[in-house]
Amino acid sequence: MDDEAPEDLSHAGSVVDKAIEYMMEQQIAPVSAASALLGGALGLLSRSMDDRAIAGVLRQALASVEAGELRQLPSLPKR
Repeated sequence: MDDEAPEDLSHAGSVVDKAIEYMMEQQIAPVSAASALLGGALGLLSRSMDDRAIAGVLRQALASVEAGELRQLPSLPKR
């Protein structure tokens, strides 16, 4: 993966945000929604990347969690 964000990343992020908003309106538990999104993302990655590259993406994500970067994101409203 290169460091430059794809041109359509913002659009894809907006679509995912709408999907999350819809799932919250449907009273789907956040952990269920997140698990489904993660499973779908891994399935999509597996169709376009090899296992080693996917592991690299996951290591970057874990590093972000361990660095506290996700705690800086706005939290979801309480259900």
